Amino acid sequence: MAETAFFARVTGRVQGVGFRYACQDAARTLGLSGWVRNTGDGDVEVWSEGDEKKQSAFLKWLRRGPPYARVDGVAATPQNPTGAYKEFFIKFY
Repeated sequence: MAETAFFARVTGRVQGVGFRYACQDAARTLGLSGWVRNTGDGDVEVWSEGDEKKQSAFLKWLRRGPPYARVDGVAATPQNPTGAYKEFFIKFY
């Protein structure tokens, strides 16, 4: 399967509800690499790389989110994989 990457911005009630930690768990379970971080305006940003089929499953998860989140939208744009990340982690500013 081909390696793909995407950058996504997730909007809604996605901060203060464990979104980043659940996101990290979901991505690691799928064997993806990259990162997730909060933004200053209340959204969450995600960079993910991995197998195309697993990426599709992860995007589906992002659109749903963890139980206490409310995802209003996910704007994902395809990117070129960099291979820079060996695991999926929470990025702090």
